[in-house]
Amino acid sequence: MDLCTVSKPLSSFDCLLFDLDDTLYPSMIGIAQAVKRNIEEFLVKICGFAENKASSLRVELFKTYGSTLAGLRALGHDIDADDYHSFVHGRLPYELIKPDLELKKLLRSIKQRKMIFTNSDRDHAMKVLNRLGLEDCFDQIICFETMNPNLSRSTWSNEYPVVLKPSLDAMTIALRVAQINPCRSLFLDDNVHNIAAGKAMGLQTCLVGKTVKSKEADYVLETVNNLEQVIPEIWACQVDGQEETTINHIRTQMETICPTSTVCA
Repeated sequence: MDLCTVSKPLSSFDCLLFDLDDTLYPSMIGIAQAVKRNIEEFLVKICGFAENKASSLRVELFKTYGSTLAGLRALGHDIDADDYHSFVHGRLPYELIKPDLELKKLLRSIKQRKMIFTNSDRDHAMKVLNRLGLEDCFDQIICFETMNPNLSRSTWSNEYPVVLKPSLDAMTIALRVAQINPCRSLFLDDNVHNIAAGKAMGLQTCLVGKTVKSKEADYVLETVNNLEQVIPEIWACQVDGQEETTINHIRTQMETICPTSTVCA
Protein backbone atom coordinates (compact mmCIF):
# COMPACT_ATOMS: atom_id res chain seq x y z
CA MET A 1 0.00 0.00 0.00
CA ASP A 2 1.18 3.53 -0.78
CA LEU A 3 2.86 5.04 2.30
CA CYS A 4 1.39 8.42 1.42
CA THR A 5 -2.19 7.22 1.66
CA VAL A 6 -1.48 5.61 5.03
CA SER A 7 0.29 8.56 6.65
CA LYS A 8 -1.72 11.48 5.26
CA PRO A 9 -5.43 12.13 4.71
CA LEU A 10 -6.79 12.56 1.21
CA SER A 11 -7.76 16.08 0.19
CA SER A 12 -11.32 17.16 0.89
CA PHE A 13 -11.55 18.56 -2.63
CA ASP A 14 -11.69 17.01 -6.09
CA CYS A 15 -12.29 20.33 -7.89
CA LEU A 16 -11.89 24.07 -7.33
CA LEU A 17 -14.19 26.62 -8.97
CA PHE A 18 -12.72 30.13 -9.14
CA ASP A 19 -14.59 33.32 -9.89
CA LEU A 20 -12.57 35.64 -12.14
CA ASP A 21 -12.91 39.40 -11.62
CA ASP A 22 -12.04 40.73 -8.16
CA THR A 23 -11.13 37.18 -7.13
CA LEU A 24 -8.01 36.35 -9.15
CA TYR A 25 -6.86 39.97 -9.00
CA PRO A 26 -7.56 42.75 -6.44
CA SER A 27 -10.71 44.80 -6.84
CA MET A 28 -8.89 48.09 -6.29
CA ILE A 29 -6.81 48.05 -9.48
CA GLY A 30 -9.54 49.88 -11.41
CA ILE A 31 -11.17 47.32 -13.71
CA ALA A 32 -14.44 47.19 -11.77
CA GLN A 33 -14.66 50.98 -11.74
CA ALA A 34 -14.08 51.10 -15.50
CA VAL A 35 -16.80 48.50 -16.05
CA LYS A 36 -19.27 50.64 -14.11
CA ARG A 37 -18.38 53.73 -16.13
CA ASN A 38 -18.79 51.83 -19.40
CA ILE A 39 -22.16 50.43 -18.33
CA GLU A 40 -23.41 53.90 -17.46
CA GLU A 41 -22.18 55.21 -20.80
CA PHE A 42 -24.01 52.34 -22.52
CA LEU A 43 -27.23 53.27 -20.71
CA VAL A 44 -26.90 56.86 -21.93
CA LYS A 45 -25.51 56.49 -25.45
CA ILE A 46 -27.14 53.23 -26.55
CA CYS A 47 -30.33 53.05 -24.49
CA GLY A 48 -31.10 56.76 -24.31
CA PHE A 49 -31.42 57.16 -20.54
CA ALA A 50 -30.65 60.48 -18.92
CA GLU A 51 -27.03 60.90 -17.88
CA ASN A 52 -27.96 61.91 -14.34
CA LYS A 53 -30.01 58.71 -13.92
CA ALA A 54 -27.46 56.24 -15.30
CA SER A 55 -25.61 55.45 -12.07
CA SER A 56 -28.71 54.82 -9.97
CA LEU A 57 -30.30 52.81 -12.79
CA ARG A 58 -27.22 50.61 -13.07
CA VAL A 59 -27.34 49.87 -9.35
CA GLU A 60 -31.09 49.22 -9.42
CA LEU A 61 -30.85 46.83 -12.37
CA PHE A 62 -27.96 44.98 -10.76
CA LYS A 63 -29.79 44.57 -7.45
CA THR A 64 -33.05 43.51 -9.06
CA TYR A 65 -31.90 41.35 -11.97
CA GLY A 66 -28.29 40.41 -11.23
CA SER A 67 -26.82 42.50 -14.06
CA THR A 68 -27.59 45.53 -16.19
CA LEU A 69 -27.93 43.38 -19.30
CA ALA A 70 -30.36 41.00 -17.61
CA GLY A 71 -32.41 43.94 -16.35
CA LEU A 72 -32.57 45.71 -19.70
CA ARG A 73 -33.70 42.57 -21.50
CA ALA A 74 -36.23 41.75 -18.78
CA LEU A 75 -37.70 45.24 -19.19
CA GLY A 76 -38.12 44.71 -22.92
CA HIS A 77 -35.00 46.35 -24.34
CA ASP A 78 -33.73 44.38 -27.33
CA ILE A 79 -30.06 44.38 -26.33
CA ASP A 80 -27.71 41.98 -28.08
CA ALA A 81 -25.41 40.37 -25.52
CA ASP A 82 -22.36 40.46 -27.81
CA ASP A 83 -22.89 44.16 -28.51
CA TYR A 84 -23.28 44.86 -24.80
CA HIS A 85 -20.13 42.97 -23.84
CA SER A 86 -18.18 44.57 -26.67
CA PHE A 87 -19.14 48.04 -25.43
CA VAL A 88 -18.66 47.34 -21.71
CA HIS A 89 -15.57 45.12 -21.84
CA GLY A 90 -14.07 46.06 -25.19
CA ARG A 91 -12.61 49.34 -23.92
CA LEU A 92 -11.37 48.23 -20.52
CA PRO A 93 -7.84 49.20 -19.40
CA TYR A 94 -6.59 45.60 -19.33
CA GLU A 95 -3.05 46.92 -19.00
CA LEU A 96 -3.87 47.53 -15.32
CA ILE A 97 -3.84 43.76 -14.80
CA LYS A 98 -0.27 42.55 -14.26
CA PRO A 99 1.15 39.01 -14.43
CA ASP A 100 0.95 37.21 -11.10
CA LEU A 101 3.78 34.67 -11.01
CA GLU A 102 3.11 33.83 -7.36
CA LEU A 103 -0.51 32.93 -8.11
CA LYS A 104 0.54 30.94 -11.17
CA LYS A 105 2.95 28.87 -9.07
CA LEU A 106 0.25 28.34 -6.46
CA LEU A 107 -2.36 27.21 -9.00
CA ARG A 108 0.03 24.87 -10.76
CA SER A 109 0.82 23.19 -7.44
CA ILE A 110 -2.85 22.22 -7.07
CA LYS A 111 -3.37 18.74 -8.55
CA GLN A 112 -7.17 18.84 -8.62
CA ARG A 113 -9.27 20.11 -11.50
CA LYS A 114 -9.48 23.90 -11.55
CA MET A 115 -12.16 25.85 -13.35
CA ILE A 116 -13.16 29.45 -13.93
CA PHE A 117 -16.80 30.21 -13.13
CA THR A 118 -17.61 33.79 -14.16
CA ASN A 119 -20.60 35.85 -15.25
CA SER A 120 -18.37 37.57 -17.82
CA ASP A 121 -18.22 36.68 -21.49
CA ARG A 122 -15.52 34.30 -22.72
CA ASP A 123 -13.48 36.95 -24.56
CA HIS A 124 -13.15 39.00 -21.38
CA ALA A 125 -12.24 35.94 -19.31
CA MET A 126 -9.52 34.96 -21.74
CA LYS A 127 -8.07 38.47 -21.86
CA VAL A 128 -7.92 38.63 -18.05
CA LEU A 129 -6.27 35.23 -17.77
CA ASN A 130 -3.80 36.20 -20.46
CA ARG A 131 -2.87 39.40 -18.65
CA LEU A 132 -2.43 37.50 -15.37
CA GLY A 133 -0.28 34.87 -17.08
CA LEU A 134 -2.72 32.13 -16.01
CA GLU A 135 -3.88 31.01 -19.44
CA ASP A 136 -2.70 27.42 -18.90
CA CYS A 137 -3.74 27.03 -15.26
CA PHE A 138 -7.40 26.06 -15.68
CA ASP A 139 -9.15 23.04 -17.17
CA GLN A 140 -12.37 24.76 -18.17
CA ILE A 141 -14.06 28.16 -18.39
CA ILE A 142 -17.73 28.35 -17.40
CA CYS A 143 -18.92 31.79 -18.48
CA PHE A 144 -21.80 33.88 -19.80
CA GLU A 145 -22.07 31.85 -23.02
CA THR A 146 -22.11 28.58 -21.05
CA MET A 147 -25.06 29.73 -18.95
CA ASN A 148 -26.92 31.37 -21.85
CA PRO A 149 -26.47 29.12 -24.89
CA ASN A 150 -29.82 30.03 -26.46
CA LEU A 151 -29.71 33.78 -25.99
CA SER A 152 -28.40 34.53 -29.49
CA ARG A 153 -31.34 32.62 -30.99
CA SER A 154 -34.04 34.56 -29.15
CA THR A 155 -36.62 36.35 -31.27
CA TRP A 156 -37.67 38.81 -28.57
CA SER A 157 -35.84 40.31 -25.61
CA ASN A 158 -37.35 38.21 -22.82
CA GLU A 159 -37.73 34.89 -24.65
CA TYR A 160 -34.68 33.54 -22.80
CA PRO A 161 -34.06 35.37 -19.51
CA VAL A 162 -30.38 36.00 -18.83
CA VAL A 163 -28.97 33.43 -16.40
CA LEU A 164 -26.11 34.51 -14.13
CA LYS A 165 -24.75 33.94 -10.65
CA PRO A 166 -26.15 34.07 -8.02
CA SER A 167 -29.24 32.38 -9.47
CA LEU A 168 -29.60 28.71 -8.63
CA ASP A 169 -30.18 28.07 -12.34
CA ALA A 170 -26.67 29.35 -13.04
CA MET A 171 -25.22 27.22 -10.26
CA THR A 172 -27.07 24.15 -11.55
CA ILE A 173 -25.75 24.68 -15.08
CA ALA A 174 -22.19 25.08 -13.78
CA LEU A 175 -22.34 21.88 -11.75
CA ARG A 176 -23.81 19.96 -14.67
CA VAL A 177 -21.28 21.26 -17.18
CA ALA A 178 -18.34 20.71 -14.83
CA GLN A 179 -19.63 17.24 -13.86
CA ILE A 180 -18.51 17.61 -10.26
CA ASN A 181 -19.66 16.47 -6.86
CA PRO A 182 -20.53 19.72 -5.04
CA CYS A 183 -19.74 18.23 -1.64
CA ARG A 184 -16.14 17.66 -2.76
CA SER A 185 -15.73 20.95 -4.63
CA LEU A 186 -14.51 24.33 -3.38
CA PHE A 187 -16.12 27.48 -4.78
CA LEU A 188 -14.16 30.74 -4.43
CA ASP A 189 -15.88 34.07 -5.10
CA ASP A 190 -15.74 37.67 -3.87
CA ASN A 191 -19.54 38.14 -3.83
CA VAL A 192 -21.45 37.10 -0.71
CA HIS A 193 -24.63 36.39 -2.71
CA ASN A 194 -22.75 34.06 -5.03
CA ILE A 195 -21.23 32.34 -2.01
CA ALA A 196 -24.70 31.88 -0.51
CA ALA A 197 -25.95 30.33 -3.76
CA GLY A 198 -22.96 28.01 -3.86
CA LYS A 199 -23.60 26.87 -0.30
CA ALA A 200 -27.27 26.26 -1.14
CA MET A 201 -26.10 23.91 -3.91
CA GLY A 202 -23.92 21.96 -1.50
CA LEU A 203 -20.55 23.44 -2.47
CA GLN A 204 -17.83 24.15 0.04
CA THR A 205 -17.32 27.89 -0.13
CA CYS A 206 -14.57 30.47 0.24
CA LEU A 207 -15.20 34.22 0.32
CA VAL A 208 -12.31 36.11 -1.32
CA GLY A 209 -11.20 39.70 -0.78
CA LYS A 210 -12.65 39.99 2.70
CA THR A 211 -11.37 39.57 6.25
CA VAL A 212 -14.60 38.33 7.86
CA LYS A 213 -16.56 35.27 6.76
CA SER A 214 -20.14 35.61 5.63
CA LYS A 215 -22.71 33.22 7.13
CA GLU A 216 -22.50 30.84 4.17
CA ALA A 217 -18.72 30.92 3.73
CA ASP A 218 -16.68 28.00 5.05
CA TYR A 219 -13.45 29.97 4.57
CA VAL A 220 -12.40 33.56 4.00
CA LEU A 221 -9.32 34.86 2.13
CA GLU A 222 -8.12 38.44 2.14
CA THR A 223 -6.39 37.55 -1.13
CA VAL A 224 -6.49 34.39 -3.23
CA ASN A 225 -2.70 34.19 -2.89
CA ASN A 226 -3.23 33.20 0.77
CA LEU A 227 -5.00 30.00 -0.29
CA GLU A 228 -2.30 27.60 0.90
CA GLN A 229 -2.06 29.25 4.32
CA VAL A 230 -5.82 29.23 4.92
CA ILE A 231 -6.86 25.94 3.28
CA PRO A 232 -3.79 23.67 3.38
CA GLU A 233 -5.96 20.58 3.10
CA ILE A 234 -6.20 21.24 -0.64
CA TRP A 235 -2.64 19.94 -0.81
CA ALA A 236 -3.29 16.78 1.26
CA CYS A 237 -2.03 13.54 -0.26
CA GLN A 238 -3.69 12.84 -3.61
CA VAL A 239 -5.07 9.64 -5.01
CA ASP A 240 -2.59 7.87 -7.31
CA GLY A 241 -2.80 9.05 -10.88
CA GLN A 242 -4.37 12.42 -10.07
CA GLU A 243 -1.92 14.75 -11.82
CA GLU A 244 -1.95 18.42 -12.67
CA THR A 245 -3.66 19.10 -16.02
CA THR A 246 -2.85 21.80 -18.53
CA ILE A 247 -5.50 22.55 -21.08
CA ASN A 248 -3.77 23.67 -24.25
CA HIS A 249 -6.95 24.42 -26.18
CA ILE A 250 -7.68 27.34 -23.84
CA ARG A 251 -4.28 28.80 -24.66
CA THR A 252 -4.95 28.27 -28.38
CA GLN A 253 -8.27 30.14 -28.10
CA MET A 254 -6.59 32.94 -26.19
CA GLU A 255 -3.83 33.33 -28.75
CA THR A 256 -6.52 33.69 -31.40
CA ILE A 257 -8.11 36.56 -29.50
CA CYS A 258 -4.98 38.00 -27.91
CA PRO A 259 -1.86 37.32 -30.00
CA THR A 260 1.18 37.14 -27.76
CA SER A 261 2.82 40.01 -29.60
CA THR A 262 0.10 42.50 -28.74
CA VAL A 263 -1.30 43.98 -25.56
CA CYS A 264 -4.95 43.10 -24.93
CA ALA A 265 -6.50 46.43 -24.04
